Amino acid sequence: MRLTLKQQMFLAPATVLTLTTVLVLFLQYTYWDLSVKRQEQAKVSQTFVALAEADLAAQRMQGLVAHISRRGQLDLTALETLTELHYHLSGAVRRILDLMILPESTRALLKQAVTDLDPHHGFDGERFLSALGLLRPQLVALAEQSQRRREQLRDVHVQNIDQLVARTALLTIIGIGTAIPLGTLLALFFARRLLRRIKTLSDSAGRIARGDLTPPPAPQRVQDELDDLAVSINQMTERLIRVVSTEKLLEGAEEERRRIAMDLHDQSLSDLSDILRALQNLRVREDCCEDVGKIEEDLQRAITNLRDVMDNLHPQTLEILGLGAALQSHFERHLDKDHLPEYHLYISPQVEGLGLSRLCQLSLYRIALEAVHNVIKHAKASRYEVSLDRRDDGVVLVVEDNGCGFRPPAPDASGGRGLNNIRERARARGARVQWGASRFTSGTRFELTLPLNGAPRQERDKGMIEHGTG
Repeated sequence: MRLTLKQQMFLAPATVLTLTTVLVLFLQYTYWDLSVKRQEQAKVSQTFVALAEADLAAQRMQGLVAHISRRGQLDLTALETLTELHYHLSGAVRRILDLMILPESTRALLKQAVTDLDPHHGFDGERFLSALGLLRPQLVALAEQSQRRREQLRDVHVQNIDQLVARTALLTIIGIGTAIPLGTLLALFFARRLLRRIKTLSDSAGRIARGDLTPPPAPQRVQDELDDLAVSINQMTERLIRVVSTEKLLEGAEEERRRIAMDLHDQSLSDLSDILRALQNLRVREDCCEDVGKIEEDLQRAITNLRDVMDNLHPQTLEILGLGAALQSHFERHLDKDHLPEYHLYISPQVEGLGLSRLCQLSLYRIALEAVHNVIKHAKASRYEVSLDRRDDGVVLVVEDNGCGFRPPAPDASGGRGLNNIRERARARGARVQWGASRFTSGTRFELTLPLNGAPRQERDKGMIEHGTG
């Protein structure tokens, strides 16, 4: 899952805030449930008060009706009192009907009783006493029912208060005790992870600034901004390596030109000077046939040496016939000798059809000759094998011998001049080189892998020319 740096930074506080919000919502729900029960308790209390008020009014009406019946006379004061009691009774009954859920028969009985007890419909003692006889027992029963419900809710309310306090304390402890450590652990995890990755990038940048151009490893997957930065540093290092390698190759080319100039001066120029002196001596001699033949041999040898120097400077076979033919020609002309180790050369036909650029072919040619030169000079081998083949999406050059072997050079070691030239040429083309144990009983295996996507098909720098084998 891809998480940006901003998301990683806010993940820990967001987790704490989420847990705290859940805790607050749960406590809010608990208080809401308690509030509902409080409302129900208040409703039961109001119902009980209304029932008491209705029963009291009915009781007074019953006493007043009985008194009027004994006297046999209804005066104005008694009628006013009866009317006022009926008003209180009807109001109490309406509140009861609004507050309580009653069966339809009970609701009809209460409404009928209130109607029968209305003094405006006339005074009838028997009707009043009959209605009160039905109404009061019903009111008493409802009052007892309401009282039991009231006591039950009071006990539940007390229990709920105790449970709420205990639950609130427990959940607060659990919520805070979980949110804070979890947020702290997440913050420490992401902080250490980010700091470790930043330190790795900082160390890589510092190493590159000090001149160690070993590319830092690129992440397999880009998940955040630091991975983008790591990929950028890796690509920047690769490009810087190619620039530095190009400068070193140019420096090596100048050194190679100096060496070639010395070879021309010490060998070819000296041979030609000897031939010139011999020709000058012929002018004063009459018998010169034998000397002319010797001069021709010396001149032919000088021409051959000069051609070898020119071929080392820039192999014409490489441009005319290609990489495989150039290697085969060089091996046959210079390495197929009795005093040199036996060799086996294999060039895959697939390599010839890849259409590698001139610089890539020249780099592979120089590296192959340098590796073989190291075998002949240092390995003390009796046999070596050279193969150039295609593998997956790359070209693989392998030079393997049965010699005494040597310790593979470390990536940051300078090594000899030949090994350094091999590494620099490989870096300039984006190739990888490694040394290891040979598949023979003893010896060394050198392997170069050139990715095809790192080998340009066309040269962009026409002015860059490599000279010499280093």
